Amino acid sequence: MAKKIVITIDGWSSCGKSTLAKQLSQKLGYLYVDSGAMYRAITLYFLRNNIDWAEKKEVKDALKSINLEFVFNPNSNNSEMHLNGENVEYVIRDLLIAEKVSDVAAIKEVREFAVAQQQKMGTKKGIVMDGRDIGTVVFPKAELKIFMTADNAIRVQRRFKELYEKNPNITVEEVKDNLEMRDYIDSNREVSPLRKAKDALELDNTNLTEKEQFNKALNWAKEKIGE
Repeated sequence: MAKKIVITIDGWSSCGKSTLAKQLSQKLGYLYVDSGAMYRAITLYFLRNNIDWAEKKEVKDALKSINLEFVFNPNSNNSEMHLNGENVEYVIRDLLIAEKVSDVAAIKEVREFAVAQQQKMGTKKGIVMDGRDIGTVVFPKAELKIFMTADNAIRVQRRFKELYEKNPNITVEEVKDNLEMRDYIDSNREVSPLRKAKDALELDNTNLTEKEQFNKALNWAKEKIGE
């Protein structure tokens, strides 16, 4: 029986981290964890409950009331984010959440809360997790770390296409501004900033098709698993 490993996929927004992570998890029969969905669900809870995230006590109290879990949906063939028993997978993809999630994810208490849950999920290995600090903070000893990047213009196009399907009124300029803001916050925050782990393999997919990208990552995984 092949040994199980931990695969981490970090990188900038709209580089296709989730797509690749889902493909790898399905091919290898691993659990897929979208760490970004966890931060988005926390953001949704804060917005719905008017939590002032500048107030440390309010944040700490709110986190005690949050229960996050990934539940497999056979219809979509994906694990979907549930917040306190409610499937919020589609609500958390809204631009309003995208505009606030980097601020919420930069809060020390929020990151500690999420990281503790993420580490618990990875104790049995056989997991693919994507995010911003998975290879550096959550699983620094992961057997395979991938850091994804792509040309900015390509990322804006991809993100616009994704959001336009849900909101035809959105403009390319709005998407570009949102990405630039998220990049800045993600890479400059005090707690767990986005950075490439020293032992991560870089995957620049600016000129790669989805299939080429997947094959490259799968070969890396097979090498680490020992196949």
